[in-house]
Amino acid sequence: MTPSLMKTLRACAILAGLAASCVGAWAQGATPAPRALKVLIITMFEPEAAPWIEPLHLTDKVPVPGLLPDSPALRCNADDVCLLTAGMGHANVAASTLAVTLDPRFDLTHTWFLIAGIAGIDPAQGTIGSAAWARYLVDFGIAHEIDAREMPKSWKTGYFGIMTKQPGEKPKFDYHTEAFQLDEALLQKALALSRNATLEDNDKARAYRARYKSAPANQPPAVIQCDTLGGDTWWHGHRLGAHAREWTRLLTDGKGRYCTTQQEDNATYNALMRAAAAGRVDIKRLAVLRTGSNFDRPAPGQSAHASLIASTTGASGGFMPATHNLYKVGGPLVEDIVRHWDQWREGVPPP
Repeated sequence: MTPSLMKTLRACAILAGLAASCVGAWAQGATPAPRALKVLIITMFEPEAAPWIEPLHLTDKVPVPGLLPDSPALRCNADDVCLLTAGMGHANVAASTLAVTLDPRFDLTHTWFLIAGIAGIDPAQGTIGSAAWARYLVDFGIAHEIDAREMPKSWKTGYFGIMTKQPGEKPKFDYHTEAFQLDEALLQKALALSRNATLEDNDKARAYRARYKSAPANQPPAVIQCDTLGGDTWWHGHRLGAHAREWTRLLTDGKGRYCTTQQEDNATYNALMRAAAAGRVDIKRLAVLRTGSNFDRPAPGQSAHASLIASTTGASGGFMPATHNLYKVGGPLVEDIVRHWDQWREGVPPP
């Protein structure tokens, strides 16, 4: 071997070593693969989140830019189940949900989403503590309003659809968020898994529901299926309750059955729909569970105002059972997804 050849080989060896070092350094500093989540539970405030944390061992906190200052991180476990505390009201949940779905550190293409929150409940459909799986999400706030003291005398309500002339006319869905239908296969699977759940109740709630003279209002809580209405105004009373029933029927072409009233679900769906359009999530993988923490209208002999105050002060006794029953009813779905992930990854398993 000539001296010049030996020099060339030494130079090549040095360059090869440098190249290997560079590749190793690049590999160590490379962006890790996104974390694939199996389930994302979406709650609105801490009492809704709390019942999930210990049973699911949600001890790993993952900060996400764009979340609420009071709840700046997802709570996750080793099974890739995470919980989001998104904030109350349309604006908060939309911003928080979109922040998570657009975070490149998460792979949500096969993730199942569960909205789990408390709500007011129609005494003709359920009772305080009952847990209702929704088929339809209907927005209650996108409407014209004329003060009842100034509306035409023949009208039953001063609320009617945007760009319509009077109550009872179905509006065009110009906002594209007025009503959504959830996936039927997922709904039926959630019902089947939770049908035999043992629900929490208490003496205070039992005494309060006894004021109502007929079932199901005066019966123990149960797992039911009926639909949910979203709007940021905390409304109350028989007349607004009647409008809620009619509005739900109108916007779902008679297929929906009003049951629970809350603030957020259409906004959450819309954020997920935007993420789905970006290829980040599958919108068919959303289930919505609402538990009755209070009645939406008074008992016989009670004023609407007194009923509302009882609801906001906890006098009805429904707050604790409602928050705890979120896990008791939603937990079986989450646990089945984790336990049988090889099936759930591709879609809702057959019955």
